[in-house]
Amino acid sequence: MKRKRRRKNVAVTEAMGGEEDPKDEAHQGPSTLADAREEYGSAVEDLGVSEEEDLYRGAEELPQGPVKHAGPDALFEVTLPKVEDRCSLEPMLDILSYSESEWKGNTTKSTLIRKGYTKLSQRFESLRRVRGDNYCALRATLFQVLSTSTQPPVWLQVEHISTWAEELEAREGLIGQWMFPSECRQGGGSEDAVQQLKRYMELLQNRWQAAVGCSSMEERQRLCESVFQGGEEELGLLEALKLLMLVRASEFHTTMQEGGDVPVFCWLLYARDSSDCPRTFLFNHLSRVGFSGGLEQVEMFLLGYALQCTIQVYRLYMADTEEFVTYYPDDHKEDWPCVCLVTEDDRHYNVPVGQHNELQVPEYVPPDCLESKSQKTSRQADCH
Repeated sequence: MKRKRRRKNVAVTEAMGGEEDPKDEAHQGPSTLADAREEYGSAVEDLGVSEEEDLYRGAEELPQGPVKHAGPDALFEVTLPKVEDRCSLEPMLDILSYSESEWKGNTTKSTLIRKGYTKLSQRFESLRRVRGDNYCALRATLFQVLSTSTQPPVWLQVEHISTWAEELEAREGLIGQWMFPSECRQGGGSEDAVQQLKRYMELLQNRWQAAVGCSSMEERQRLCESVFQGGEEELGLLEALKLLMLVRASEFHTTMQEGGDVPVFCWLLYARDSSDCPRTFLFNHLSRVGFSGGLEQVEMFLLGYALQCTIQVYRLYMADTEEFVTYYPDDHKEDWPCVCLVTEDDRHYNVPVGQHNELQVPEYVPPDCLESKSQKTSRQADCH
């Protein structure tokens, strides 16, 4: 298969290769895409998730209650602890106070993390800790999107967004076996997985538009607080994000098969033995998110492309390197809106809030409406 070459995405290659995982849990496995292996070498080998890493992630708070399987052959359910009815993001904490209380001592790691928080405090005042149930990357990103968006992206305004699940099921048969957490009741048993995901996509569309339409920051904060309560609405929205990621992954895979140009991370995404096509990506990776594992770094790039949003992550354990601030992806910083997350380990993500100097998030402008670079620079806020 011949593919068009494009400039390597620096953030992808740096994030995926070379550096040893801080917890030494990266799975080293062979690639099944010869061309990807030849071009990216060790970067491809660091993408798998070992059973030990899954267990580490699963040690965080898991989704609560019985896990329902939507497929017709589902004859089981796994009982998990019941969720509390509380906001999935804790109240704001002063960043430096939190750093000092959580990272005491003079070990190399503690010193490095405190240094990272000190740098973070130069831009943000506070931190909101996000519930650690393996949905945290999706939850933190969606919270920031709803909190800061100035307008919905173009794809969200397309009327047929609610049919994407049905189309994907008809084309590739990927939706029928979708797993939902117990809070996502299947319409009293009357809905199948396609209908349920259609409802969640419509909910995402409505909540995003409602957030953009808020007349004040106080009204928007109340809306976000009401959404992120750990119930069906919140988890349904997070499942909608997973569907959106699958739709984009399927589109990229089709383009790859046709020899078209795709972002570099796509070759890394599909270079894994466990993820060589959309079906294996869903069943071996995406379906685990929220249950036994979170998003891997390569999947953070997919999330950014799926949302048409640059996800800027402060990686505190990398405070002394150029990778301290990483963008997922890094090739749309000027024309996509930007949201900020913070992580201590590339596994769990929290939300920094209260920007100094009232830095604004740039609004999304369709590519065909983009102004010249000089005009755009003068009207958009810096995403750094």
